[in-house]
Amino acid sequence: MVGQVDIVHGLYYVVMHAVFALFGDSLPTLRLPSVLATAIACGLTALIGARLSDRWVGIGAGCGLAVIPAVQEHAQEGRPYGLVLAFVALATWLLVGALEQPNRRRWACYAGAVLIAALLNWFSLFALVAHGVTVAYVRPDRARVIGWALASCSALAAALPLILASQDQAGQVSWIKPLGWSTVLGVLITVAVAALGARTPQARTTHGGHETAPPARVHLAAVALPLCALPQFGLALASVVKPLYVTRYVLFAYIGLALLLGALLAAIAVRLKAQPRMLFPAVVAVALVALLPMELRLRTEPSRVDDVLTAAHLVDRVRHTGDGVVYIPAARRDTALVSPDTFQGLRDLALAQSPTASGTLKGIEADPRTIERAMLDTPRIVLVTDPGAPAPDTERDLAKQRVLNSHFVRRSTSTERGRQVSVYERRRPAGRVGAAGRAAAAAPDGSCGSAPGSSCRRNSPDVRGRSARLEYPVGGQR
Repeated sequence: MVGQVDIVHGLYYVVMHAVFALFGDSLPTLRLPSVLATAIACGLTALIGARLSDRWVGIGAGCGLAVIPAVQEHAQEGRPYGLVLAFVALATWLLVGALEQPNRRRWACYAGAVLIAALLNWFSLFALVAHGVTVAYVRPDRARVIGWALASCSALAAALPLILASQDQAGQVSWIKPLGWSTVLGVLITVAVAALGARTPQARTTHGGHETAPPARVHLAAVALPLCALPQFGLALASVVKPLYVTRYVLFAYIGLALLLGALLAAIAVRLKAQPRMLFPAVVAVALVALLPMELRLRTEPSRVDDVLTAAHLVDRVRHTGDGVVYIPAARRDTALVSPDTFQGLRDLALAQSPTASGTLKGIEADPRTIERAMLDTPRIVLVTDPGAPAPDTERDLAKQRVLNSHFVRRSTSTERGRQVSVYERRRPAGRVGAAGRAAAAAPDGSCGSAPGSSCRRNSPDVRGRSARLEYPVGGQR
């Protein structure tokens, strides 16, 4: 998988191989690293808030990160994004320490945390850009600037081979849709709330707990606001050129949001002259109750989208022996790869070489003309695709869609859990309605004529039904 589609997740796979070897390959084991990493990220966020402001800001920040729905979602996923969250939080904590009290060990640890986060998902390098803005805003002395620059360049240079190698697998993100207004609005609201928290005194004043004030004193807003805004804006701008924006890719931006939420809660407590030890638990409880419907939904089966097993069950429900099957895009062949028994007896009309024969993960498809001929020789086709009729973006997929539109009629469509399964039947050429139909059309009195074996009932519903089917447009439903 690393060599063909998932080189960006190579380090995560190595970690999970070790975890499975130690604890067995169960579902709880799969999710355990994400749970632990998210818990560590919340703790580190609390430490950052306490260091840059006060302990109540830190407590609010840690609790705030824990209740954010997107963070809760990926805390229970068998994916690397919880680990990325933890290492970006660690890198941010190390950056604050290195700017306040620099030494080689701190900068080396900072470079290591940035590198590990990048090897888990190199979009985490947006955090490095945010850290650069923090350093520029703080304006530390030359030694600190050189220390950060050397650490950052070292991490970037070590991650560069992975970035370059992953370009050959860029097709794996072709499923990402262009930015929608809901996504843009969500980003704007998130950054607006963060900006509101950045204006509070708790976010803009430094903690005076140290005996000596170092030359570079960092305040919370200088760290948190860039970390919240720049990764989201950066990926959104990149998505204008090529769709790439997925919330989990910049999940670590919520560390910045949580820090500023902690400052906002502390400012509200001061304004209301309320005891933080009373206000903070009450606010967290209210937030949990308000988000309870979403939290419960995240823990149900319907929340798991892109479910290949459910798609395989849909295929099994509608298939007939001898049917053909096509996939648009071709990556949806993973439905058959994980449930091969369900697809026994179905002919993969586009596949030229199987994964085993070709030595690839998903096999090799034939050229568009060969695919077209195979489809035209098949009276009934099962199509596995994504919901919403996505536009094909390869010559092979365009050929599949063109043949379906021109020569087939869609008879049924089922959509569940992020996959869509449709059944298509071959259209009869116009004017070919069979002997009984021709005889009925020739009889001037509307009788059935003398076609052998035909029923001589006037206006036979069966004949009308067959004739009417020819009048429906391609893809139309009765």
